Amino acid sequence: QVQLVESGGGLVQPGGSLRLSCAASGIFNIYAMGWYRQAPGKQRELVAVITSGGSTNYADSVKGRFTISRDNAKNTVYLQMNSLKPEDTAVYYCNADINGYNDWIYWGQGTQVTVSS
Repeated sequence: QVQLVESGGGLVQPGGSLRLSCAASGIFNIYAMGWYRQAPGKQRELVAVITSGGSTNYADSVKGRFTISRDNAKNTVYLQMNSLKPEDTAVYYCNADINGYNDWIYWGQGTQVTVSS
């Protein structure tokens, strides 16, 4: 059984930092792992993605503030979020794209990130 287990969400003040982690189990050789987010009343959007080779892609809104990284040996992806803004408030979901064609994917259960003073 494939599982993606996220951790690291929470409440943080504007300008603060959080680090999200997502550990995948039950499957290996995942081509791409990434983070998406969904704010209330909005569609789910890509935040950042990283391939097994280390190539990354970021949403324009988080470039320069968020960093995605990956430990292939641990099947784990991380999202370091700095200089957080209230508009970053959302449920963050981990995603695993097994073959890179977006037709064999898994999602985590989501973790809440709230940026508020």
